[in-house]
Amino acid sequence: MNKLRSYIVVLSIFLVSFCAFGQVGINTTTPLSTLDINGNLNVKEIGIVNPNVPGSGVLNGGPPGSATPINDGVYISLTPTSGNQEFILPNAVNVPGRIYILRNISNTVGAQLYTFGGIFFSKSSNTNTAAPLILPPNALGKSIIIISDGANWTFFN
Repeated sequence: MNKLRSYIVVLSIFLVSFCAFGQVGINTTTPLSTLDINGNLNVKEIGIVNPNVPGSGVLNGGPPGSATPINDGVYISLTPTSGNQEFILPNAVNVPGRIYILRNISNTVGAQLYTFGGIFFSKSSNTNTAAPLILPPNALGKSIIIISDGANWTFFN
């Protein structure tokens, strides 16, 4: 009985100390943040044909009223075509903290970006930007970073 009690005490101390130090390190023995990565980071990309990635392919837009959903990946290359230039983000409420890096890779057609919920705000503005956001071809603003704050979308271009 004393031996069982000793195991329980040791296990309890281990669990408490493990939970109290909730930092995770990848390629480091001394993490300085909740997640500390000492090395390169690779994020999932969508919309580019990559022979090394099974199932990769072009992400075309949808026709007016039937936008192509964006709900996967981090770096996403958008390929709008004439008559199929609409893309739509998920509701910002459902994906707090979600970050997308979007780039219009077309040289001739602008990509139109909508959302299922939330409002678009430019990085330093408290006035919303009307949908759709347009990512033009061959111009400044063809790439944006967009982040959900749990209610709306903030974009940086």
